[in-house]
Amino acid sequence: MNPPPVKPLKKRLGRIGLGTATFGREIDPDDSFAMMDHARVRGIALFDTASTYSDGISEQVVGAWLASRRPGPDELVVATKLRAPYTPKRIEEMLGRSLRYLGRESVELYYLHEWDDTAVDPTVLAALEEVVRSGKAGALAVSNFSGEQLERILRLQSELGFTPFRAVQNNHNFAIRNVDDAVLRASAGHNLAVITYSPLGAGFLTGKHKGGVAPGSRFDIMPGHRKKYFQDQAWHRLAQLEAAAARTGRSLPQLALAWVMRQPGINTVLVGGRTPAHLDQAFAALEFSAAEFPPELE
Repeated sequence: MNPPPVKPLKKRLGRIGLGTATFGREIDPDDSFAMMDHARVRGIALFDTASTYSDGISEQVVGAWLASRRPGPDELVVATKLRAPYTPKRIEEMLGRSLRYLGRESVELYYLHEWDDTAVDPTVLAALEEVVRSGKAGALAVSNFSGEQLERILRLQSELGFTPFRAVQNNHNFAIRNVDDAVLRASAGHNLAVITYSPLGAGFLTGKHKGGVAPGSRFDIMPGHRKKYFQDQAWHRLAQLEAAAARTGRSLPQLALAWVMRQPGINTVLVGGRTPAHLDQAFAALEFSAAEFPPELE
């Protein structure tokens, strides 16, 4: 009997993915395991990590969970990322470290974590092509790229005859929107899956930072996040969200999550957090009907 065909990448990713940036930083391994166990129960397939999340601790926690739970070979899409600058040597070394930490011979998705001019070095693209040909990654992806940058790197890959990137992952929420028309056009034109992260703006859209940075929060642990959100446009959008919440009786997280889930052209929304309840509220946001969603937030 022939094995069942493997689903295309977009279908394998699912509507909600698990972001693991909090693992080893805001939550300990036990709580991280609880998040992954719950994600598995809820049918989440995409587990997204990066070599820089707590300098590899997130990858190690995910790897320990994989070794303990032993999911089936086609059950999960495990993704990790490499920070710039990019060189063939760094790709070889850092991917090797990521695979050791994850306890795997390959990952389903391997990302360039951010735009950098070194990304369009032909020797770097050749090294990434070898990653795919060797089977160490099922597909390549990029994160934090603009539409223009996407078009540029995909055009060069095509000219060199290399395997194209298959997904793009950008920050996108009611306050900060980095999946614009240019990204959507490039993604649709090249059949890339569009993945978003930070649906609650690292907690900004919960309103808990209005009186100052909440102790122990992402903005406290990583002050660099503040410059993205502590600016006029983001505060204005938070005020819009608060007004809609007051009128409808819905919570800020409910409305912020529902907004992201309703955005056209987005394949998957990454959801992280500290407890399984954070995943549950994302699934609840999927159930918002068009009639329930406040029209002023469209």
